[in-house]
Amino acid sequence: MSKGFMRTAGIAAALIGTGLTAGAAEARVPAGTWANPSNTVQVRFAPCGRGRDAQLMCGTVIWASEQAKADAARGGSPRLVGTQLFSDFEEEEPGRWSGTVYVPDIGREVQGTITQVDARTLVGEGCLLGRLGCREQRWHRVK
Repeated sequence: MSKGFMRTAGIAAALIGTGLTAGAAEARVPAGTWANPSNTVQVRFAPCGRGRDAQLMCGTVIWASEQAKADAARGGSPRLVGTQLFSDFEEEEPGRWSGTVYVPDIGREVQGTITQVDARTLVGEGCLLGRLGCREQRWHRVK
């Protein structure tokens, strides 16, 4: 797996806000802007479902360094900013979500998890195939 994978996808962890969002349908979905460990990508997480899927969470790249953009372009993803990296993350248990992560550096989707450690830290993990090629990354909240 490339270093770019770790930089841009940071798997699953790009995420979640200072607290929980308000509203009954969104009561368990955290929201906010998060940066990967190398500060080359920022992702905004927000509820993305409707109706019975209202508690799903998605994350979209809102900022990326020139290096992250170049890494993504080499992987076949010419536009990084605006790309939804995290799709349909569903809470499995309090503070832990699972869903699909798009890894622009390799142009591929993987299954991933996000665990909120505290108000400022998320840990994301994703694997290429089953439990093979797994990577973990700690994301931090952007003020």
